[in-house]
Amino acid sequence: MLNAKKKEYFKDLLTKMLDEMSKKDSTPGSDGYDASVKYPDPTDSAIADREREMNLAILAREKGLVGEIRRALERLEAGNYGICVSCEEEIGVERLRASPVTTLCIECKKRQEEKEKLKEIRGRSGKKHARRII
Repeated sequence: MLNAKKKEYFKDLLTKMLDEMSKKDSTPGSDGYDASVKYPDPTDSAIADREREMNLAILAREKGLVGEIRRALERLEAGNYGICVSCEEEIGVERLRASPVTTLCIECKKRQEEKEKLKEIRGRSGKKHARRII
């Protein structure tokens, strides 16, 4: 369990992260895309479209991060911040510093990534190949 000093540290850290994310302009049109611009070259048009798609993906990711930060602050207030949602053990302080919104300890995160990798292998190569790896 985090002591009062560490709780305050993470509350400040998460609040600063939330403030920084809130300062970014994520309103429609803030992705730099101007629909009125017509490109005579199809390649230029395709590049502009791709850049817009990438900017929209970044904005969506940032919006998701804002939600994660808010949920982390809620966990902090509820007293279960820093507790792994999978094994219910404490998440190490160094891991929390590296990823303040994490909900998994390093061991559970490794298991999650291994499962995802196995799913990916099964999806690409079929179940027969994935079973041989195990």
